[in-house]
Order: sequence, then C-alpha cells, then structure tokens
Amino acid sequence: MQKIITEDLGLISYAEAWEYQQKLFDEALTKKIAGEEVQNKLLFCEHPHVITLGKSGHENNLLLTKEKLIEKGVEYFHIDRGGDITYHGPGQLVVYPIFDLNSFDIGLKKYIHRLEKVIIQLLAEHGIHSERMEKGTGVWLDLDGPNARKICAIGVRSSRFVTMHGLALNVNTDLSYFSLMNPCGFIEKGVTSIEKELTNGSIDMDTIKNRVNELFIEIFN
Repeated sequence: MQKIITEDLGLISYAEAWEYQQKLFDEALTKKIAGEEVQNKLLFCEHPHVITLGKSGHENNLLLTKEKLIEKGVEYFHIDRGGDITYHGPGQLVVYPIFDLNSFDIGLKKYIHRLEKVIIQLLAEHGIHSERMEKGTGVWLDLDGPNARKICAIGVRSSRFVTMHGLALNVNTDLSYFSLMNPCGFIEKGVTSIEKELTNGSIDMDTIKNRVNELFIEIFN
C-alpha cells in the first residue's frame, strides 16, 4: 500500500495554494528525476471567490470584464492545468493530489478515472447518482437529460507522471457565482452541489473531507 500524506490548508487564497502546490510539485519532480522515492501528498482546502482559466481555455467563456470581477470581490487567474474555466469559493472542497503516478502503476487517463471514482462513490453514499462524461472530465448528474449538471470539476497538470491541481467538489457552494461564466466552457449545461441535491440541505464539510480522504486511500491502493 502506498502511503498518502494528507494536509488540510483550510481557507487559503488561490495564489498561496498555487505557490505551495508548485513547491511540492517541483520537489517531487526533482526527487523522481534523481531516482528517489516521492511522497504522495493530498492537499485539501477551500478558496475565497476566484475564477481560474486552464491553459487551453477560452477567455470568452468569462461573461464580464476582469474589472467587474474585482468589483464583485472575485480574483482571476490563467493557470497551467488542463480544462477550461471554473469557479472556486467557500463551501467548495478543493483537492490537490501531488502524486507520483508510477508509484500507483497508473497513467494519466486511469488517474483521472480514479479521481472521478472517488467523487462518484462519495455521492452514491449520500444517495446521489452521478457519472463521468465519456469525452470530458468531471462528475455529472443526469448527463444525458435536459437537466444535465456538473457537481465536480477536474483539471490536472502532470510532468513525468507527477501531478498537481486536481478536483473541485461543490458541497455547500454559492452557485450564483457560476453565472459569471460558461462553466467549463459549457453553455447548455448547469452546475449543482451536494447541498442543492439533498432534501435535508447543507452537509458538514469536515464529514465530506474525512470521507474523501478515506476514499482516496481505498481507491488509489
């Protein structure tokens, strides 16, 4: 069994978390190139309001100017992960695995599938049926229906099979912020959260964090 070291960063600015991720990523990459063992780390956090655009994303999916974003207290970053545009904010669980995929004997495609499996299984335990998109990433509800909606976004970067960035699960998220953009580049699909899908309302974030951590350990080993 591969050891996974978990760290909860709490509510942290996107820039600070990105810098910390990059530091861990660079250290892991240096160790791997030197033939040394890489410690697999799992970072949990929430961010203040921020919109991020992936390296292959389209800025026209942002529906207002950056000046208007600032007025609304929303930061904006163009970053080096895959995927298009997404929102992070309080009530959303963001998970950044700094993993050496070789230690799990998997490639990037299987890694993405395992990230999705963690969330699909978590949601199933709360009575929410979800699925992955065949030609995309993330976790969806009613994907083939008229009310298709995304509950978890996934965007990663890897080098020599060392990963950074990760997933963002809407738990008790204020979904109104997604109206500032076309989420993940989709115009005709919506977004949702665990809170919105459950009849009993909001759910404890620590409960979700603990179970996601357990599922990472189970599914990646």
